[in-house]
Amino acid sequence: MLSRLLPIGLYCLLLLTQPIYAEDLFPSSYSANPLEETVQFLPVEEAYRLLPTIEGNQLLINWEIEPSYYLYKHRFQFLNSDLTPLSATPEFEPGKRIYDEYYEKELEVYYHHTLIRLPLGTDYSELIVESQGCADAGLCYPPRRQTVTLDRANTTATVTETVNHTPNSGIGIQPPQTATNLLLMMLFALLGGVILNLMPCVFPVLSIKALSLTTAHLSKHSKHLHGLAYTLGIVFSFMAIAALLMALRRAGEGIGWGFQLQSPFFVGLLVYLFVLMGLSFSGLFTMGTRWMNIGQSTTEGHSLSSSFMTGLLATLVASPCTAPFMGTALGFALAQSTWVAMSVFIALGLGMALPLLLLSWWPGMAEKMPRPGAWMERFKEFLAFPLYLTAVWLLWVFGRQTSSDAVAALICGIVLILFAFWVLKTRKSALTIIAALTATALALILPWQTHTNSDNTTKPWEPYSETKLQLLRAKGEPVFVNLTADWCITCLANEKLALSSDRFLTTLQQKNITYLKGDWTNYNPEITRLLNRHHRSGVPLYLFYPRGTGNPHILPQLLTENIVLEAISPQTE
Repeated sequence: MLSRLLPIGLYCLLLLTQPIYAEDLFPSSYSANPLEETVQFLPVEEAYRLLPTIEGNQLLINWEIEPSYYLYKHRFQFLNSDLTPLSATPEFEPGKRIYDEYYEKELEVYYHHTLIRLPLGTDYSELIVESQGCADAGLCYPPRRQTVTLDRANTTATVTETVNHTPNSGIGIQPPQTATNLLLMMLFALLGGVILNLMPCVFPVLSIKALSLTTAHLSKHSKHLHGLAYTLGIVFSFMAIAALLMALRRAGEGIGWGFQLQSPFFVGLLVYLFVLMGLSFSGLFTMGTRWMNIGQSTTEGHSLSSSFMTGLLATLVASPCTAPFMGTALGFALAQSTWVAMSVFIALGLGMALPLLLLSWWPGMAEKMPRPGAWMERFKEFLAFPLYLTAVWLLWVFGRQTSSDAVAALICGIVLILFAFWVLKTRKSALTIIAALTATALALILPWQTHTNSDNTTKPWEPYSETKLQLLRAKGEPVFVNLTADWCITCLANEKLALSSDRFLTTLQQKNITYLKGDWTNYNPEITRLLNRHHRSGVPLYLFYPRGTGNPHILPQLLTENIVLEAISPQTE
């Protein structure tokens, strides 16, 4: 059976990933970095305009720089036509010091405009100006050369672009894609995938499958095959997610892990799924016909296809969860080339599949599992409750995204689906099948209303916006930014443990720190741009901008009250 699943899975994966490389779908002008395609970057000649003039015995090299773009001071070079350095010493204006992610050190750069004064010699009529710049959103241009032709009689200078034919003409800035960085990120992804198994979304499914395999009368070889089928299901799912993410980002969508949870429709379907899985674990209903038995066989069957489908299901129910290490790994992956990103997602899938894979291949682990008995049925029933709680939490997320009316309609939809199962169980006539299908259709139609809730209660924070942040930074005021979402469990835990304490709120008031909160529960392009600017693929992200015009300090993804207070206190003294 596995021999059949492997080619099918590989063929489907090829279909999913093929459009990413198809030249007719993605023009050659796109960069290999999907993070760069979430915004429309300017051509280099529009981002940086060189306007030279002659004043006395000096050449004034004026640079006009578009907002959110900058030039590196150390990358300026002034060359003769034979590419030898000019003997004249340029005079630079003071720039702004930033920590550069690519050079991994603090550098001096120029925003908006700058003026370079260069003494004019009498032995040349043209010179070459070399420069290099980047955009705040993540794109770095290759080194650029421009020829300045001098007309001393008319005190004018003209500029033409110069094609750089020398391979070692400067130090290019490229995103870190070394083998060391990739291996480290794959290790982070592997650890994050392992931790995902402990999440309330995944643990019940994994536990039932593990007990099913250890108690089934299977040969050692069969258990190996089941472990491989389960792993294939998870890895296939993660690669499909990676292919979809990369394709959407190449199409201009600024999305990251958990983007599907920004859709109330998807959240509502997950509510249905978790409720039905919980009821099945509780033994309150069994779906009679074979085509409706996929949920039961997925978690309890002993066929290889069942193990493969369990891997698919485990990945689906893991979508509301984000484990430690995942944020760093996914942020790195989505800023790299397609195959680098795929490697990280494969490592994430392997990490998630690792516990069951080891159980199926390591006899010692299986022998330490409890012996089968009546307790297994009770344990399965117990595992239904994490699923119910997850459904409640998703229902709350759905309510935050829509309205109380939509929540009531979704609950009615659950009742209608249960009614459909009851109808099919009582009688197998055409009329009852029509009634069941009608009830199911109504369940899928009722909840999709998107009225927003009104909340006039006083909050210690203000809604995040790019304009608000820029105004505060222009005044040099300290700002704490919290990018969160209702479906982000880590975000909610941090807000409860660290960002709602009296000490934290008091410190904000005492030091006049503005607290901006960006809610990414529904898609928000401004929040997405800020995440991309800091090379993050999803929430949470915590930034503290100190008083003045310094760069923000990025706080850890897991917060405590002391971590936050130590971060915001010293810089505002």
